[in-house]
This record gives sequence, C-alpha cells and structure tokens, in this order.
Amino acid sequence: MDSFIETFHIDWKIIIAQSINFVIVLFVLYFLLVKPLKKMMKDRTATITGGLNDAKVNAELLLKTKKEYDDVLANARIEANTIFQEGKKEALDQKRVMVENAGKEVEQMIASGKKVLESEKAKMIEEAKNEIVSLVVLATEKLLESHKDETFDKKSLEKIKNI
Repeated sequence: MDSFIETFHIDWKIIIAQSINFVIVLFVLYFLLVKPLKKMMKDRTATITGGLNDAKVNAELLLKTKKEYDDVLANARIEANTIFQEGKKEALDQKRVMVENAGKEVEQMIASGKKVLESEKAKMIEEAKNEIVSLVVLATEKLLESHKDETFDKKSLEKIKNI
C-alpha cells in the first residue's frame, strides 16, 4: 500500500485537510443555499398548490354562479310572463268595464235625448195647440163678424165649447 501511496503521491494530511474543507463547504452550501432553496421551493409549491385549489374553488363557484344566474333568469322570465299575462288580463278587464260604462253612458244619453225630444215635442204640441186655438178664435171672430146672426153665434159658440 505504501507503493500505491508513493505512486500517486497521496499525502494523508492533505486528504484530511481537503476532507475538512469539503465538509465545511458542504455545511456552508447546505445552510446558505440548499436550506433557503428548499424553503423557497416549499413556499413556491404551497403557492402553486394554493393557486390550483383556488382555481378549482373559483371554477366550482363560477359553475354554481352560472347555475344560479340561469335559475334567476328562468324565474325572471317566468315572472315577467306572469306579470305580462296579469297586465293583459287587467287591460282586458278594464277594456270590458270601459265598454260597459260607455254603453251605459250612451244609453243614458239616448234616454236623456229622448226625454229632451219628448219635452220639446210636448212644448211644440202645446205651442201648436195654442196657435190653433188662437187661429180658431181669430177664424171664429172673422166668421162671426161676417155672419152677424145671433142664432149662428150661439150655435157656433156651442160647437166651439164642445171641441
């Protein structure tokens, strides 16, 4: 073995010193590089995992929100249709009531028109009677003046009274 050491010029002191230097460098690299790098990788992995979990939660929330949106939209359409139908029904009811009221008003107008016409007719008949009476009186007076006979006067007056 001595020949081996002499052939390769191995010095135990240098090997031990290099081993100590290697262990020191190994500890320094471990504490200054590997440990912080492991911590950073662990944090990065946690961040990525959290992001993926958040993405899954957000995707589920998005699907849930979309479903709620579709449900609300469907309910809104149903409610809008119901409101429209109720409004249409109310409009038809109001139209029917207005037509009935208009019919009643027309009937009232016709009735009041008939009353006015009848009162006008009665007035006209009354005026006509008065005119006829005055004409008859005038005609009678002229007849009496033209026939100054007393018997004729009495007969004519009796006939006029009978009328």
